[in-house]
Order: sequence, then structure tokens, then C-alpha cells
Amino acid sequence: MDWMEYGLNWVDAVRIVVSCVAFYLGIILLLRIFGQRTLASLSSFDVAAIIAMGAIIGRSILGDTPTLAAGILGLATLLILQALSGFGRRFGFVRSVVNSPAVVLMAGPEILTDNLSKSHVDHDELIAKLRSAGIRNRDEVACVILESTGQISVIRRGAPIAEEMLTGVVGADRVPRDG
Repeated sequence: MDWMEYGLNWVDAVRIVVSCVAFYLGIILLLRIFGQRTLASLSSFDVAAIIAMGAIIGRSILGDTPTLAAGILGLATLLILQALSGFGRRFGFVRSVVNSPAVVLMAGPEILTDNLSKSHVDHDELIAKLRSAGIRNRDEVACVILESTGQISVIRRGAPIAEEMLTGVVGADRVPRDG
């Protein structure tokens, strides 16, 4: 048995770590460009595309002949980067790079088409979310917010909205506070 089949040299190890970091930063950049909705609700086509992208990225990181050690090193590097970005979210700069801010999509019954466009949310997707929240009429809506996670929250009219609920939300000034 040739144990070098399972190992790698220092040059390959450095290449793997640098490739992992570059792809990780590239993914963060692309998600910032394309918006937080990119990965929030995936169709079967989206899942297939992500699997294909993962295969391409994995092959690019590990090289022509992946080894067990290269796979473990690549996986460990990605997990360490994920842990570091999780820790870094405690700090303003890293949080602003990694997380997109929440955005108001509807203020009262008014659909904010400018924010829909900037957030890459389709009008039909917004209407579907209203239906799934049990909204029968746009007059029932206090506001709809695209959260930093990519999920969409619907807040119904009926009670005043506390200021802390809208802190840091882009477009919060357009939301009626009276409930």
C-alpha cells in the first residue's frame, strides 16, 4: 500500500488553504452582489445548480487527484472560516460584510418596488408570502421585511410597532407606526 496516496506535500497544502479562503471570500462577495434571497428559498433547480457548483468548487480546491488528506484539510479550512466569520459577526465591520441588512418590502399596503428590485425579490414571491401569512387584503399589512437571513417576515396591522423592531432595517422610516 502506498501511503502517499492519502497524503499531500506542503505546497499542495498551502494551495488548498489559499483556494478555500479565495472561494469562501468569493462566495461572500457574490452573495452580497446577488442579495440575501439567493439561498433563502431554493427550488429543485436551485438545489441541482448548488450541488453542481459545489462539485466544481471542490474539484478546484482539491486539484487533479484529490487525496484523503487534501479533503480533510479543505473541509477543516472551510469549517474554520465559517467559525471565524461567526465569531467576527460580533464586530460591526465583519457583520456588515457578512450579513445583509433587513429591508422593508411593504410599508402598510404600499409595495416598495424599489426595495423589491434592490433585494431581488419578485412581486409574485411577495404576494405568495402574504397569502401564506394569511393576509387576505393589503390593508391588513403593517409591513413586510426581508430579513438579513433571506426570510420574509409579515407584520400585521392592529397594534403599534415598537421602534426596536425596526432598528437597523433599511426603509423603516416609510413604515407607519400607528399599527
